[in-house]
Amino acid sequence: MIAFFPEKVEHIYSNGFYVYVSKISRTLLGKICFSVGDVIYGILIIYLLIQLWKTRNSWRLHWKNNVLKIINVFSIAYFLFHLLWGFNYYREPLFKKMNISNEYSDEKLFNFTEKLIAKSNKIQFIITKDKAQKVNNLQSQNDIFCASQNGYNNLANLYPFFKYQVPSQKKSLFSLVLTYMGFSGYLNPFTNEAQVNSKIPKYDFPFVICHEMAHQIGYGSESECNFIGFLACKKNENLYFQYAAHVVALHYCMENIAVKNKEKFDYFKSKINPGIIENYRESEIFWKQYDTFIDKGFHAFYDQFLKMNQQKDGIESYSKFVNLLVNYYQMKKL
Repeated sequence: MIAFFPEKVEHIYSNGFYVYVSKISRTLLGKICFSVGDVIYGILIIYLLIQLWKTRNSWRLHWKNNVLKIINVFSIAYFLFHLLWGFNYYREPLFKKMNISNEYSDEKLFNFTEKLIAKSNKIQFIITKDKAQKVNNLQSQNDIFCASQNGYNNLANLYPFFKYQVPSQKKSLFSLVLTYMGFSGYLNPFTNEAQVNSKIPKYDFPFVICHEMAHQIGYGSESECNFIGFLACKKNENLYFQYAAHVVALHYCMENIAVKNKEKFDYFKSKINPGIIENYRESEIFWKQYDTFIDKGFHAFYDQFLKMNQQKDGIESYSKFVNLLVNYYQMKKL
């Protein structure tokens, strides 16, 4: 029923209760150098395994009681998930809030992609002084975390509802596990910590951080968080953030064009600096070495999870932020 009242969710929860509870979580845990949420998950997993081992012989006799216990635990977790963060899935859509159209023509996509290529090429050359050299982000991951606030500060000057306060960004203790699962990061809804996979290529590390920060300020839609992450990186004075924003957005646009028009895809690809192509290849090689049945299983699970929570396109919703990008460009001339 709550899905039918997005304006109420926006006002009462996302801009009310959630603002306070998330600030409390990040204030208490943000300055702790390790991921508290990951530690809690780890303890719970170990405890569960121990209990399963202890009751292995009596499981058949008491299976009904054990099933009820599991249902009770998951019911409590599901309630806390929604109370602490999950109701943000039901808030007002961002395209409506920002008065952005959610449809675009091929011509608009092509025009936007051309602008993206020009801007991406320019930033890549400024950083490397060589069109053929890939961008190597020389900053430490901790420095990138610190620099992320700048973009959100600048973005909030334009749109106050994107204001980000009380940082809580962590390198996940389960980064290797996340890699095998095929995820670059996630938000812990119980501790409100933005978790980033520390093993991913560093050139798009800033974009992943800004994406997870968008979840922290109360946006559930993956496409909206990609869009907010793009804007926050673009508004950052740090060139590595600007580079991450443009090349990640360009990658999504090129994927859409590849489906729509192969000739246009080949044409645009020929215009992209070889150094940017090398960064894309770096990412492709990285993920391929961890490509197993595990990530496919988790992606299928996450796809269904997203569909259950107001994102009918599932994992495909990540790429839907191209709709927001193209139409925002038409409106604001990015």
